[in-house]
Amino acid sequence: MRRRSSARDHEDMTSPNPAPAIEDAFGQVLARCWAAGGRRGVAYQVTERDDGYIGVTDAAGYFAEPTDWSPAERWGCEQALGRVLDIGCGAGRHAIPLQQAGHEVVGLDTSSGAIEVARERGVGAIEGSIADIPATVGVFSTILLGGNNLGLLGDPDQAKGILNRLAEIATPQARLIGSGIDPYATDNPTHRAYHAWNRSRGRPAGLIRMRVRDGALATDWFDYSCYALDELVEIVSGTRWTLHSVHQDGGSYCVRLDLR
Repeated sequence: MRRRSSARDHEDMTSPNPAPAIEDAFGQVLARCWAAGGRRGVAYQVTERDDGYIGVTDAAGYFAEPTDWSPAERWGCEQALGRVLDIGCGAGRHAIPLQQAGHEVVGLDTSSGAIEVARERGVGAIEGSIADIPATVGVFSTILLGGNNLGLLGDPDQAKGILNRLAEIATPQARLIGSGIDPYATDNPTHRAYHAWNRSRGRPAGLIRMRVRDGALATDWFDYSCYALDELVEIVSGTRWTLHSVHQDGGSYCVRLDLR
């Protein structure tokens, strides 16, 4: 006679489902893509939002040539002047063309794996964050927040303080170039529901709580801000920077801020 399975049998047959190990998941994705020559279809960045939304992008985008960039990002890099600090440099997508154009570039990233890839590609990259820049970096004529890295500024109150601290490592004629995404330029009901959820818990609508996943690994959770252009202008006002010019490209944009 065949014995009926029990709940205990089911428990024995299933594997545990532990939380992902906190590691440099982003760096591992970049390293895997770089090992394959940066080609498409090899490695994917998986982002998990705190409402459970999952986004997937091909990591080859972090190795894209300027001809494959958006017009706004190409415009932004054309505004670079002198020595450049590339914050959130990743694999060096912006740093390498800027070096080829004659700029001295220092890449900065929180991911040790990304730094290793960037260095292998010829970028002088160091570990650090936008809120914790090593004191030994010196001063810069251009501070770059490309690849939508205006999001690294964090919430509006934090952003003002960070912008003023960045002014302390800037030359008198310095520029800050950054690209961002208007969070409201979407018809996706899931994103609109996330904005509403943020407002209900006292957070800015475009402030995303997220982490990067790679298999059973994940980064720590971190905040990433998407600002509409008028929101960014409000943040910049009262800081040591002033808005010089904007290049808009649909729901994306790139700004040049000049030191006051």
